[in-house]
Formats: sequence, structure tokens, C-alpha cells
Amino acid sequence: MNWLTWSLASAVFAALTAILAKVGVAGVDSNLATAIRTVVVLVFTWLLVWINPASGGIGSLTPRNWVFLALSGIATGLSWLCYFRALQLGPASRVAPIDKLSVALVIVLATLVLGERLTWAKGIGGMLIVAGAITIALER
Repeated sequence: MNWLTWSLASAVFAALTAILAKVGVAGVDSNLATAIRTVVVLVFTWLLVWINPASGGIGSLTPRNWVFLALSGIATGLSWLCYFRALQLGPASRVAPIDKLSVALVIVLATLVLGERLTWAKGIGGMLIVAGAITIALER
């Protein structure tokens, strides 16, 4: 499978995540719900690593890999904590699109930090995402 197939699968699972989490967080502390989700993700991903070991294994990671993966993990944890609290307080159909403003932010950060080329398509697409998220957020 190529990057597009994996990306579409990610979108489907992210949509399911929002719906399942909205139902699951009802009447539960959002931090506890996030902790439970995190344990499930932890067990599931280590099971995948055990079933299909990576070439070179954990020993092949460099200190740079460790630092950036750890920072990414912290960012993920903070994102999940905020997302679950938002789902607890608001409708999934409005929370998820606002959360997806991350796509527009990635376009900007990839240009500034990673040196990726900003094209007209990326710029217009990012602006449409922002416009859609604002439209949904302001819905009454």
C-alpha cells in the first residue's frame, strides 16, 4: 500500500475514534478515558511490534530518534487529553473538524521547520480546511 492508502485508512480510523470516544467518555472523567485509551494503544502497538519485529529493533534507534519520538509522544498525549475533554464538552461533529485544523498547522510547520515546498494547492487546501473548521465552529 502507498502513502495515500494509509492516509485514507488513518482518516477512517480517526472518524471512528471520534464517534467511539464520544460515546465512551460519557459520564467518565476525560483524563481517565484518555489513560484507558492510551493503555489500549500501548498494548496494541507493542503486540504489533512483537508479531512483526522491526528490522534492527529498538537497538537501532539513535539518541535523536529517542528525543523526537519522546517529544512526539508528549505532544500526542497532550492532544489526546485536550481532544477527550473537548469531546466531553461538545458535539463530536464540531470537535473533530476543529481538531483537524492540525492539518493546516502541519502545512505551515512543514514549510517553516522541515523546509517542504508550499504550493498553491497546499495553501488553498489549508485555507479551505480553516474556512470549513471556522464555519462548523460558528454554527448555531
